[in-house]
Amino acid sequence: MMKMKVSAANCSLTVNRRLLDPQFESYKLSLDPLPTYNVELDGAVAEVKLREDQYTLDHLCVFGMYNYLHCDRWYQDSVYYIDQHERIMNLAITLDTPISKPREVFRLSTEIKSCDILVCASIHFTSPTWAALSDGTGKLYLLRTGKRGANDLEKWEIIFQHELGEPFSIIHSLSYEKENVHSIDIVLLKVEKDEYNVMGSGFHSVIEWLTVTNMNSETSKYEISRHKTLHGKSAPNYVAVEHGGTGLMIASDKPFKFVENDGKPIKEQKEEVMDTTEKKEPLYYWQQTEEDLTVTMQLPVDTTKENVDFQLSSVHMKVGVKGQANSMEGQLYSSVEHDASTWIIKDNSLEIFLLKKDKGVVWPELVLGDQRGEFITDPAQASAINERLLNLTEELNADPEKSKPASNAQELEECDHFPEATSNLTRFDGNTLKPTHVVNLGSNQYLFTAVVDPAEMPCLCLRHDVDALLWQPYPKHENIWDHIATFNALGYVQASKTEKKFSTCAPNYSYAALCECLRRVFIYRQPTPVESVLYNRKEARRVGQVAKQQVASLETNDPVLGFQATNEKLFVLTTKNLFVIKVNIDD
Repeated sequence: MMKMKVSAANCSLTVNRRLLDPQFESYKLSLDPLPTYNVELDGAVAEVKLREDQYTLDHLCVFGMYNYLHCDRWYQDSVYYIDQHERIMNLAITLDTPISKPREVFRLSTEIKSCDILVCASIHFTSPTWAALSDGTGKLYLLRTGKRGANDLEKWEIIFQHELGEPFSIIHSLSYEKENVHSIDIVLLKVEKDEYNVMGSGFHSVIEWLTVTNMNSETSKYEISRHKTLHGKSAPNYVAVEHGGTGLMIASDKPFKFVENDGKPIKEQKEEVMDTTEKKEPLYYWQQTEEDLTVTMQLPVDTTKENVDFQLSSVHMKVGVKGQANSMEGQLYSSVEHDASTWIIKDNSLEIFLLKKDKGVVWPELVLGDQRGEFITDPAQASAINERLLNLTEELNADPEKSKPASNAQELEECDHFPEATSNLTRFDGNTLKPTHVVNLGSNQYLFTAVVDPAEMPCLCLRHDVDALLWQPYPKHENIWDHIATFNALGYVQASKTEKKFSTCAPNYSYAALCECLRRVFIYRQPTPVESVLYNRKEARRVGQVAKQQVASLETNDPVLGFQATNEKLFVLTTKNLFVIKVNIDD
């Protein structure tokens, strides 16, 4: 991984090894039926196609792949969409009532269809009683909704509206009080022409961060109290504001920077520019097998054994030359047999041999957070890993009578697609507008965003080796990104789904789900104990739990426009239908 020169702390994502399963084998295809219900819509979804001048990858990511179905995380099993009649429609499900038709809760202006420049309308549920709304023309609304439960029919009221010019999508919003003053932060995303970007696409992505505050509690008058703008050369994968508006987190393939603060341009400070072009010679090289690791570090000429500072425990290592500041020290990714590990000096190089305590565990890094080394892949080992990956999932129409592989080996090329070297996760301070924490994501490919707790920031799901790891931001903690869940092999599985359009997971981590552009939904459940006795034929050992893969095929030929997951249900939106799949049935 390449290091970035920034005025922020270079951080790393600390993996909770207790949430990893190195013994995970594969998902077993289950033919258990999934109850699926089809609700026919009274009005088609207000889908907006990309125009001819919206041809860039940023336009596709921001507007072309937009999720038209919105989940209200404050109320269980409640989803919304906007139809062609400019109506916000809601479907709320309770366990003791049958699934009924969506109901209208709010209607937008009838002038929308006549707008020359239009993008998809968007909505975000700020709190249990507030929502932020974009009509797709460049106008922002804040709505006081009252309680939005299945049996609540309170009228939605416009409290604030503002014309922002270029159309945008709402990415995140939150409500909070400071010193008895109510404020709402909204994060907006749009794509603008860039006259100076003559060598690129001619466009750049824009993030606008607004704070709308109740200036007079007696009259409920809300005004914009802060307006900050950031620019980036690629569409962000993740954007969220911290509670209280203290900071902003962005995950993107290219860095973002603040360019305006309350309408005033911000002068670029050279020391804050992320420099990812300079490539330094690695401090050390390392490689691994299933049983051990080898580390090689160049030493100054005529270095003797007495000059080497080497300290090793089962989980920590320090290596360097006495009197030299450039040393390697930190916590090892996993445990080693320190008594059986050795080191030697050979041709002005220090060679270290570490014996893994957990055989077969693949280390993604040697020392946690240390990006100064370079991993050398052993071709024989890479071939063995690829062979194992082929068996992670079962083919849907596998014929046991034919000697047919479970998947196409060419799909491995797609699985090995990783973000650019500049891909990073950054936390910006809300007052100084400077980055305070930066994580170089390297091979940790972004997969999807999920809301586990609506009172907290949204989670990021990142690829980690073949797994998918869910990270919950906790800005006030020392370690501000916490690894809270793992979806085994999902990093590999999702890359093999070339028709995939949406990915998500249940808030309680019980399953992850992928939805294709047309018809098919794949569900990957967490491993659960098996009732009957099962044995692994290759290793002749008993299998205590099994992870199931299920597939739902929807009866429609319309493309999927929206996809959302709750703990019990999956919702799939097409132009004319809303499908409800009962994934977990509460007994």
